Amino acid sequence: MGDETRPKTVFEAVPGDKLELFQKWFSDTIPHNKALGLVVTAVRKGGASMRLDWQPHLVGNPETGVLHGGAITAMLDACSGMAIATMLTKAQPFATLDLRIDYVHPATPEQPVLADAECFRLTSNVAFTRAVAHHGDPSDPIASSAGTFMLGTKGKAAVGQHAARIAVTGRGT
Repeated sequence: MGDETRPKTVFEAVPGDKLELFQKWFSDTIPHNKALGLVVTAVRKGGASMRLDWQPHLVGNPETGVLHGGAITAMLDACSGMAIATMLTKAQPFATLDLRIDYVHPATPEQPVLADAECFRLTSNVAFTRAVAHHGDPSDPIASSAGTFMLGTKGKAAVGQHAARIAVTGRGT
């Protein structure tokens, strides 16, 4: 199939800088991500990046000031999902099937945590991801993850996926 007839991913089909779309899609319309204050910093085909700013209410241990591991896990999950979304040719629901997290060392108190994720394989039913959380150097990870996500789950595609579809096709169906 030539490039002109090959199905485009949502990311490829929406021209220009669409960080705002992905911010709305993965942070602002998902209550847990919004509560964490996740910020989309980059989106590319097969990959995504986010930032989680240090906030006192996200601290897991008040004596050390270290962010709770659950906040970092949620960020890796969301960033992985965003990487998957850049690979989809149509809006469809998907859900985390398995997410393995390996913590290497605690996050540094009062510093933002960055996440970079990639979707390295996409089948008709499952997406495979890997991601890393760090303070600016991915080779010195706070945590890394390996995930599998089920595509075409029950339910509706996210509001943002619907908005992306309208942006791509000019219509909502």
